[in-house]
Amino acid sequence: MVSACARFGLLLSGAMRANAADGTDRPVVAVFPVQLQWGECDPAGIIFYPTYFRWFDSATWHMFAQAGYHAKRMRTEHRAMPLVTADCEFRNPAEQADRAEVRSRILRWGGKSFTIGHQVVREDGTVLAEGSETRVWGRYVSGPGSPLKGEPITEELKALFRSK
Repeated sequence: MVSACARFGLLLSGAMRANAADGTDRPVVAVFPVQLQWGECDPAGIIFYPTYFRWFDSATWHMFAQAGYHAKRMRTEHRAMPLVTADCEFRNPAEQADRAEVRSRILRWGGKSFTIGHQVVREDGTVLAEGSETRVWGRYVSGPGSPLKGEPITEELKALFRSK
């Protein structure tokens, strides 16, 4: 059996694509392109670590938008996906002007929460960082600013992130 980390490392790029050629039901991989800007570097000229977390957040929102849950829809439906935990392992340094992509997929669905795995890969194929976020699928009781309550994750939502 191939470990989750090894499978994650074998992903190929492509915008919101399935990674199964055999017709089985597999997670969809969303790709979010990034380029390291001067202001995202530390004085040594390498990536300032919070940049990865910003990229992870942007990649998550991009992935959900690709599945039909863009920010405007989320606001209209009083939905939110607050972050509960985040981690990042730095594999190789990124330097100013590096182009890369954040490859994201759902690693785990819980009753009201989910975990997204992210892998940042430079255009030369070098893995720069790997991390994950755990988020809650929720809804504001009376719109933004009111209490937020976790809601059960439906099979319909899960299906948006699986290939057929």
